[in-house]
Amino acid sequence: MINTKSPGLPSAAEIDIAALRQQYRQERDQRMRKDGQAQYLKRVDDLADAYEADPYTPRSPRAPLDEETDVVVLGGGWSGILAGVQLRENGISRFRHIDHAGDFGGVWYWNRYPGLQCDNDAYCYLPLLEETSFMPSKNSLTGTRSQYSQLICRKYRLYDNALFHTMVDALRWDEKLQRWRITTRQGDDIRARFVIMANGLLNIPKLPGIAGIHEFKGHKFHTARWDYEYTGGTEKSPVLDKLAGKRVALVGTGATAIQLVPYLGKYAKEFYLLQRTPSCIDSRRNSPTDPQWAKTLQPGWQAERRANFHRGANEAFRPGEKDLICDIWTEVNRNIAAELEEQGWPNLDKAELAARYEEMDFRVMERLRRRVDDLVENPETARLLKPWYRYQCKRPTSNDEYYQTFNRPNVKLIDVSRTQGVERLTAKGFIADGVEHEVDCIMFASGYEVTSDLDRRWGIPVFEGRNGLSMYENWDGGYKTLHGMMTHGFPNLFTTGYYQGGLNSSLTLNFEEQVKHMVYIIAEMLNRGAVSVEASAAAQDAWIRHMRETEVDRTQWIHDCTPGYFNNEGEPDVDANGNEKYRFYLGETYGPGWDAFVNILQDWRARGDLQGLVIEQAPAREPTPTVTSAELASSHAAKTELA
Repeated sequence: MINTKSPGLPSAAEIDIAALRQQYRQERDQRMRKDGQAQYLKRVDDLADAYEADPYTPRSPRAPLDEETDVVVLGGGWSGILAGVQLRENGISRFRHIDHAGDFGGVWYWNRYPGLQCDNDAYCYLPLLEETSFMPSKNSLTGTRSQYSQLICRKYRLYDNALFHTMVDALRWDEKLQRWRITTRQGDDIRARFVIMANGLLNIPKLPGIAGIHEFKGHKFHTARWDYEYTGGTEKSPVLDKLAGKRVALVGTGATAIQLVPYLGKYAKEFYLLQRTPSCIDSRRNSPTDPQWAKTLQPGWQAERRANFHRGANEAFRPGEKDLICDIWTEVNRNIAAELEEQGWPNLDKAELAARYEEMDFRVMERLRRRVDDLVENPETARLLKPWYRYQCKRPTSNDEYYQTFNRPNVKLIDVSRTQGVERLTAKGFIADGVEHEVDCIMFASGYEVTSDLDRRWGIPVFEGRNGLSMYENWDGGYKTLHGMMTHGFPNLFTTGYYQGGLNSSLTLNFEEQVKHMVYIIAEMLNRGAVSVEASAAAQDAWIRHMRETEVDRTQWIHDCTPGYFNNEGEPDVDANGNEKYRFYLGETYGPGWDAFVNILQDWRARGDLQGLVIEQAPAREPTPTVTSAELASSHAAKTELA
């Protein structure tokens, strides 16, 4: 067989789907809160370091800049790096990156906590592997990704004009200058012809609005700003020896916590994990890169592997197609493909395929729950650690030490689902079920501003287009774009992210296709001598209608999920008719799929007519009068005579 089913996968006869649906709803309802996104704080003064401070790179003083440039890229993570690569590849050299970090890397610059892992296939996730001749040492790398991203930045000379430790406080379109004016806290005034918003999905750490968060007198920090001075150890040697006599609590059970928990359980005197919703956690199955396999790879291998991963994670494997990834992300579709192969690939319609997927979803999640029983010794702890929701309601994770950590006598799981989160912090610790637990340190693995309001996600207080129109007001109630990248009223501006566009399972490939499209338009404008370009209102409206007409309604699936950032903490979006909708990432993804979306962009560029864009050319200059040599000689003779 091309693909085989997961070991330990239960049959359909072994599970009661109706009963599971009921339990999923009960688990969801138990965790729902009325305050939705408001449960997270915009700012905690005594935790300002959770965003603004950089504990890793010293700040270098510099004079404020007063300059003009062609392009400013806001962000130095993967989307910003890939934008810079495209600008270089298209011969555009007058551009700057601006980032509040001390170097390139984005979330991989900030994340340096013990146990840091990339939980995606590295051969898919890391971009430009063929272009850089770089091969990951393992199929799922541990440690920081920033080293590879910085290798790319050196290769494409992105350091030449990068501004680090720089925070933008205003972004305004100046109609007279036909430029974006970017002012920063460092006193810069930069006028850019074009701006690429590349500030990422995992940009600003999010802090929970726990009652009493200001009262706690012990040490506290967000995991995105790991404090090795307090814990001991280093990024490369995470021996947290300074926690030996300390009582530590961790808030959060997402991907970061799954990787971090084994280290805190190993080194802390007492460790408490405060859990609202457990993650689903498979085995890691990480292995070194086989050098013999690497030698067999032919040009185009990464694109082929990425396409295979996307079909396995998001769509469906084709008859006879092998799963090249074989991890938790592709498991549901791999199992379906294996069973369809056993049955000779029967011709199923969409409804039948959807039913197959739903059934396999329940079976895979049951396999993962049984894994908990196999690894956790205490039955009550095992019960609390089991995930009761549909696959991908919460980001799938993998770890070979997480569950075993709860067998340690110094580790205690604190279930906070009945209070929909941590009940309260006190000066000495936290309260759960009316009992105060004293701790020395509280760490927040509470994630990032992924689906919260735009001003919280982007961290730019003032963002205004033509006539002072606020982007935050313009997009209030729903995104308005052409192809998810340009917005009427905001000329020469491009946005990366999940805004009415395609969704690929490999986030970096998403960014690659977006910035390729953006830089194509920028290059065209520079070559044509245009001063501004923006989406027409008609083209924007047509794209929004097309998004609606082709939309795949995920409302019921996401509605049934436990609250989290995928479904805006259970708060639905509301469309123009007042109907509740749950849109992935509170954005919208293109219903016909990734390949169809990429084809739209490629066909649009191939036509070359820039359909849907309003282009303003620079005003023509008065021609300089030509002077013949005879006229020049006559003029000279007259001047001589007058003298």
